[in-house]
Amino acid sequence: MTVMTDPARYATVATPPGPFTVVVAADAEGRDVVLASGWTADLGQLLPVIHPTLRPTATEQVDDLPVLDVVGKFFAGDVTVIDDVVVRQRSGPFLTEAWEVLRTVPAGRPDTYAEFAARCGRPAAVRAAANACARNAAALFVPCHRVLGSGGGMGGFRWGTPVKRWLLDHEAEHARVDA
Repeated sequence: MTVMTDPARYATVATPPGPFTVVVAADAEGRDVVLASGWTADLGQLLPVIHPTLRPTATEQVDDLPVLDVVGKFFAGDVTVIDDVVVRQRSGPFLTEAWEVLRTVPAGRPDTYAEFAARCGRPAAVRAAANACARNAAALFVPCHRVLGSGGGMGGFRWGTPVKRWLLDHEAEHARVDA
């Protein structure tokens, strides 16, 4: 188990689809890990989605975080740069594994909820797969925006379907064809 130290730090950066805030904490080795992120400038929208055992007891707003360099590169067109960002989320076995599986959905090639459930090894668990997307605290870095409704529709997204559409279009434009 990775233990986070307090206080967590957070910063907000402007992105094309809107303000994006990242909450990070240092793990036992002193590395920054993402606890939550999303298209909001309101920290109060992010803290409740962090699992209680990981939720910081104190936060500090900072002007910059190293992970924001990754965010900048993503929006500049390097849509795979987010793949190596360390994220910490906690839940039951299915959700925890599903969040890892989400990180394997290639940029520019979204899955449907049914395909995502199959990718998770549970093809009948479409609702559970959708729940994994809905409960994801680390938007962008755990790319739940890459999962669409089974009929090809947008499905839901905590940060709104216009943000999801923008991300999907951006990734389709910049994804490597051979990826």
